[in-house]
Amino acid sequence: MTDTNKIAIQDIPAYWPEAKVQLMKRDRIMSRLIPQFGDLHLVGRGEPFTTLARSIVGQQISVKSAEAVWQRLLSACPKCTPAQLLKIGQEGLAGCGLPKRKTEYILDLADHFKEKRVHADKWIEMDDEDVIAELIQIRGIGRWTAEMFLIFNLLRPNILPLDDLGLLKGISMNYFSGEPVSRSDAREVAANWEPWRTVATWYLWRSLDPVPVEY
Repeated sequence: MTDTNKIAIQDIPAYWPEAKVQLMKRDRIMSRLIPQFGDLHLVGRGEPFTTLARSIVGQQISVKSAEAVWQRLLSACPKCTPAQLLKIGQEGLAGCGLPKRKTEYILDLADHFKEKRVHADKWIEMDDEDVIAELIQIRGIGRWTAEMFLIFNLLRPNILPLDDLGLLKGISMNYFSGEPVSRSDAREVAANWEPWRTVATWYLWRSLDPVPVEY
C-alpha cells in the first residue's frame, strides 16, 4: 500500500462506510447512485478561519473567478490570519479584487476571530445548531455558508442544506424526473436518510457534477 492510499483511507470520515451501507439499504435511488462513485468520499477542507474566509470570497461568483481572487488575497496575506487581514484592511483587500461589501464581511470575520467572539476551538464539541447560531452572527455568513462549513470543515454527518440549489436540483433529477421540488419535498425525501443526510447530499451533488467542489 502506498503512502497516498494510506492518506486517502485516513481521510475518510469515520461514519462514511456505515452511512453508505445504510443509505443503499433504505433508499433505492441511493442504492443505484452510491456505487457509481466507488471510493470517492467527502474530504475535509482547511482550518476554520481560512475555510470561512474562502467561502465569503466565493459567494455569488464563478469557481474560476473565486480562485483568482483567493490567490491574490494569499499573495497579499500569505498566512491568511485574522491579524494579517485586519492589518492590510479594506484598501488592501480591495486591491485583491474584492468588492466593498465582501471586504467588510472578511474584516468582520477576522475581528470575530481575533476578539474571540466565536469559539472555534469548541465547535467540534458543539451541536450543529449552536455552531450555526455563532456563525450567522458574522456579517456575510448566512445559514447556507454555515451549513457548508459544518459539512466541509467539521465533517458533520447529518446536515441537510435546504437552501442549496444543487441539493434541490439533485433531488429533482433523481427522485422527481426533473420536476421542480419544494423545500418540503426535499425534507420528505431526506427523512429516509437520517442520520446521514450529509452523505446523501454529497452523492446527489456528485450526480450533477462528478468532480467534488472545494469550500
